[in-house]
Amino acid sequence: YDAFESITVSTSSIGFTASFREGHTHALVTVEAAAVRWRPEGANIAPTASVGHVFEISDILELSHPWQLENIRFIRRDAADATLMVSYGNRR
Repeated sequence: YDAFESITVSTSSIGFTASFREGHTHALVTVEAAAVRWRPEGANIAPTASVGHVFEISDILELSHPWQLENIRFIRRDAADATLMVSYGNRR
């Protein structure tokens, strides 16, 4: 992995920052402070606080395709904001 960003997840769905994800094929994601929900097709259908895959504190999500990095979206599940820690890289 050769790039890293921290993303605050609140009440509006959010994806990865373009300047970090562009040029990368893989991401390793962990969540801190609070649970979130995510959807892989989030560019078309965003998650809500009650719909989407649950991503709990200390879970690990590995993404291995550029389209996943471009389309995934996250939203907080409960009343508290969450923080995503994202490492980006390329596998050979």
